[in-house]
Order: sequence, then C-alpha cells, then structure tokens
Amino acid sequence: MANTPKTPAPVNLSQLMAISPADGRYASRCDGLRPIFSEFGLIRFRTLVEVQWLRHLAEDAGIDELKPWPAAINPVLEALATDFKAEDAAEVKGIEAVTNHDVKAVEYLIKNRIDTVADAEHLKEFVHFACTSEDINNLAYALMLQEAREKVLLPLMDKVIAVINDMAKTYAGQSMLSRTHGQTASPTTLGKELANVAHRLARQRKQLAAVEPLGKINGAVGNFNAHVVAYPDLDWSGIAERFIASLGLVGNPYTTQIEPHDWIAEYCDALARFNTIMVDFCRDIWGYISLGYFKQRPVAGEVGSSTMPHKVNPIDFENAEGNMGVANALLGHFAAKLPISRWQRDLTDSTVLRNLGVAVSHVVIALEAGLKGMGKLEVNAARIDADLDSSWEVLAEPVQTVMRRYGIENPYEKLKALTRGQTVNAETLKVFIESLELPDAARDQLLALSPASYVGLAEELARTLDDKP
Repeated sequence: MANTPKTPAPVNLSQLMAISPADGRYASRCDGLRPIFSEFGLIRFRTLVEVQWLRHLAEDAGIDELKPWPAAINPVLEALATDFKAEDAAEVKGIEAVTNHDVKAVEYLIKNRIDTVADAEHLKEFVHFACTSEDINNLAYALMLQEAREKVLLPLMDKVIAVINDMAKTYAGQSMLSRTHGQTASPTTLGKELANVAHRLARQRKQLAAVEPLGKINGAVGNFNAHVVAYPDLDWSGIAERFIASLGLVGNPYTTQIEPHDWIAEYCDALARFNTIMVDFCRDIWGYISLGYFKQRPVAGEVGSSTMPHKVNPIDFENAEGNMGVANALLGHFAAKLPISRWQRDLTDSTVLRNLGVAVSHVVIALEAGLKGMGKLEVNAARIDADLDSSWEVLAEPVQTVMRRYGIENPYEKLKALTRGQTVNAETLKVFIESLELPDAARDQLLALSPASYVGLAEELARTLDDKP
C-alpha cells in the first residue's frame, strides 16, 4: 500500500469512453487541434465562408439588391465570423436534425440571425447565393488545413528541428563510431548525425509551408452557370478570385463541382515525408539507446516494466514511431484518394475529408512524444569512446587511401588482409604503417590518427548547420 498513489488523478469519463486515442488517452496533446478539426471547427469555418461571401457580394456595385446595407447587421455577422461559439454550433446541429443537411443548416443559422435585425430582410436570400455545398466545404477545409499548419504543425515542427539542431551543435565534437550495414565503419560525430536529421526535416518543413491552399466558389459544376443567369454582366471569375484571396487562399479556376484536392495531396505528401524522416530518427535514437550511447533520465514514479524494475524503456520514441505510422497510413490514403472523383462529383471524398484531423492528431501526438523523449536523453560519452577505442580497424580506409596517393601497390588488398576478420589494435596498425615506404610527413600523419580523431569535416559540418541551404 505504501507504493500506491495516495491521490489518484481524476478520471475524465468522456475520454475514458472515447473510441479514438486522440480524444481519449492522448486528448491533452490534441487540445490545439480541437477548435480546428472538430465538428465545431468545420461548422465554424463553414459559417465564416458563408458570412464573408454575403459581405463580398454586398461590396459589388453591380448587385443592387443588397443595398441598402443596414449598419446593424455588421456586429451580428462579425460575431458569427470571428467569435463563433459552441452554442452557435449546437444551434446548427439542431437545425440539421430537421434539414438533414449540414451546409443548409449553416445557411439557416445565418438567416435566423439576419431576422433579428430591422430592415435586413432583403439580405436573407443572398446567403449561400449561387453556391453549391462544395463551394462552402472546399473553402472551409482549406481554411482548416491552413490554420492547423500555421498555428500547430509548423510551430511544433520548428520546435523539433530546433531541439535537434541544438543537440547537433552541443555534440558537434563528440566522435562516434559509424555503423554501415550494422558493422563498424568510418567514424563520424554525434552532432553531425543529428545535423543530418535537422537539415532533412527543415527541408520538408519548408515544402509543407510552401503548399498553396486552393479554393473555388464557382457553382454546381465549376462554370458559374447560375451566377451568369442571375447577373450576366458581372465578372464572376474576378469576383470569385478576389473573394478567395480575401480568405488568404489561392483560387483554382478549373474545377468540377469540387475543387480537385490536388493541393491537399501535396500537403499530405509533404507532411508524410517529414514524418518518415522522424521515424528514421526515432529508430536510430532507439538503436543508440540500446548500444548505450544515450542514457535516459528516469522520471520519478514512472515504471519501465511490469516485471523488470531496472528498465527505462525508450517508450517515447516507440510511441512517436507508432503514431507516425498511423498518420502516414491516413495521409497516404488521402493523397491517393482525394484527387479522384467520378465525372463532375461523387461523395467519396466527403467522409474521407472528415478524417483529416485524425491524421494531423497522430502527427502531433508523435512529435510531442519525440520531444519528450529527447528531453530525457543524456549522452554516455564513456560508452561511445570505448566503442571507438576498440575499433581500430576503421583506420584501414585512411591508410589505404594514403597508400594509393603515394603509389604503393595493392593498398586495398593489403589492408583487407590485415583487418578483415582479424583483431586490430593501435599496435597492429602502428607496425603496419611503419613498414610502408611513405614520406615521413605522411607516415607521421597516419601514426597520429585514432578512431576518435578520424572524423573528417564532421564537426565543422555540424557547427555550420544553419549556414547550409
């Protein structure tokens, strides 16, 4: 009983009953995504698009029917556009229970609010004017993915890259044995290996940030059919392009009923590549922990194994790897499926798009786990140095390369005979080098080498990481 926590943490019953771990076990890690990807978030973005479309139409000189524009409507619409509340979303769901149509329910919500303003009756039928549901949905999802990228994903990616970058600088000079094919190989530095990862991640982060969110508001099959019949003299292509730009998105002038989602595939692919690099990183760190190159600081109260008390398992890196796998499975499906639609429209994208937040949630869970794991790492320099000192065979590479320079026959073969399957130490190598017909300076340079000093430009490359394109 003495080891049992005296004050158990309170249990959140809604999380306990959640089907998805993003809303259950890992709910606290996904709090920043909930206002974006939840049903509330989707309704919020739909409402924003509908309100802004009405306002945009009112600004066009050619649409006289929206004039006069009553000043009293502005705070009502502004509240829906920028201060949308859970109660507003609940009202939409109540309307949807009757209409059985989610986008139409948003339209009716806005019309109900317009009814509260005197002299605004003439505005009501311009809510959702000339729109198909997909005009609203595609823009809502674009805003959703853009907000998730700017507010959650990129800041978290930057944090991960910065931590790895800092570690690269800190351990730039810590020599370390390489292992190609799992075998001892030319030494590197721990900092350089971390710099490799930071550089790769930064490149994919840049590519994700560069993906342009596209949108369309061109009607039922993408041709402004109804728009032109209602107002034949207006520049509907220009009106749509300016509206989409006002939302911070880029207009796609060539669509069917749906924006074809190619840009979402690009977004998913870029995000998946970042995740794949993180999987590679997590597996390598896992391996280095296994080798003893890293220790993990134990956390008071944590249990590593239910039966082996000594264990401090690399669970954070395993958690990160597993969640990256789930995320990439979903992201891969999105990228392969969403750009495909039968003829001008089928509905297979609708249910798939609702899972965008699930994939992003697993990315966030994974990155947070990776950060937690990195925060526990301590370099075990003694273990790294011991491995180097027991691996003098890795100096066969520089010795045979210098032999090549000075014309000594069969240098590779001679070093192969000396080292392959043989025990090589400092003395073995010293005797061999002293037997070579080399200039004194070259011989002295080789004799001064050790596995720890044979790292080339590794330290410099790690320290100048930020200077690399």
